[in-house]
Amino acid sequence: MIDDAADPRVDDFVALTDVALRRRREPADGLFIAEGERVIGRALRAGYRPRSVLVAPARLAAVPADLPADVPIYVAGPDVLAAIAGFEVHRGALASMCRRPPRSPADLLATARRVLVCEDIVSHTNLGAIFRSAAGLGMDSVLLSPRCADPLYRRSVRVSMGEVFAVPYARLDPWPAALADLRTAGFDLLALTPAADADDLATYAARLADLPARVALLLGTEGPGLSAPAQAAASARVRIPMAHGVDSLNVAATAAIACYLLGQR
Repeated sequence: MIDDAADPRVDDFVALTDVALRRRREPADGLFIAEGERVIGRALRAGYRPRSVLVAPARLAAVPADLPADVPIYVAGPDVLAAIAGFEVHRGALASMCRRPPRSPADLLATARRVLVCEDIVSHTNLGAIFRSAAGLGMDSVLLSPRCADPLYRRSVRVSMGEVFAVPYARLDPWPAALADLRTAGFDLLALTPAADADDLATYAARLADLPARVALLLGTEGPGLSAPAQAAASARVRIPMAHGVDSLNVAATAAIACYLLGQR
């Protein structure tokens, strides 16, 4: 039983709401946090190794039965749990998991046919939603610019419902020069933009049989969208036509539509 929020045994779980701290610490320490029974279970089934579990007494049943026997399970009352994590843990259970070594873009591109490429997506919520769409709508992998948010940050994992564990991803660096590697690998690069002179994405998708077998969709950051250099590296610029004077959609909604039209289902 953990009675003191300063107990070093639960150091992995301290200040989970301090985004700047967690961004620095989690990759450096090779860990990430999975929240809730479903997400913890998804991480375990995906082969991620747990370091420890922190759980409220009333939610001990939320600890997956297939948790390795040597993984410590720490129990803390609601007040202590909130003091440790920095918020009320409504899902009742947190697991500290070991990260895997980063994968290389070349490794992913060797077998992928449909790829999402994200430029500077800094919202963990949007990134988690993008991964969920990628998993559910037939994308093989996700490539991230160096400034993109961490897919394994707690909020990204939670919003994706654990689908960040299902879709392989890698950082694409240097940016945007490394986009040339996709063209070399035979990918048709489609830059998603609200620009009026871009091709209609649905029309482009209808010609899918005539497209190269390998397609990469480029998504830009919230607000500004894709940078001019990233658009210049693309094979074509495509858009989702808007009605009623709306200029564009949220990047996560855009990703969902694009994955539906061009993903492998």
